[in-house]
This record gives sequence, C-alpha cells and structure tokens, in this order.
Amino acid sequence: MSFTTLRSTQVEFLETHLRGTGRSMSSAQAAATYGIANLRARMTDFRQAGLNVRTSKNSAGRTTYSVSRRTTYGSQAKTF
Repeated sequence: MSFTTLRSTQVEFLETHLRGTGRSMSSAQAAATYGIANLRARMTDFRQAGLNVRTSKNSAGRTTYSVSRRTTYGSQAKTF
C-alpha cells in the first residue's frame, strides 16, 4: 500500500498508527508496508511538533521508532 491511495498524510497516518499504541516501526517496515521512504524525516516532524519520539534497536539491529501518548507539554490531543 502506498500513500497515493490513502486519504491522509504520512504524519497523520503515523500519528494514529504509532502514538500511544506501544507499536514501533523501522524504516524498512515503513517502506515495505506503507510506502514511506523517509521515516526518519517524519519522526523529525513529530519532534518539532512536540511529540515524544523514542528510538531503540530491534533484533535485526535496525533503529525503530515509537511515539508516546503525551507531548512534551503533557497534552494528549492530536497534533496533526
């Protein structure tokens, strides 16, 4: 599935998919499953918007990203 067929932007989709769900995603997973070529740039967008983005390594040694429910300001409202 690529983003040419979805009705939301990449950041809107990722916020819904990752924020507060406990899920994590690597760049390879994002590209293969959702057609997101530059996940790192989207995580930078999240950080600039005030979201708490956590990075870790998965078993394959790739960086994975997850997003906490609360922003750096303590809000739980949708950002995008």
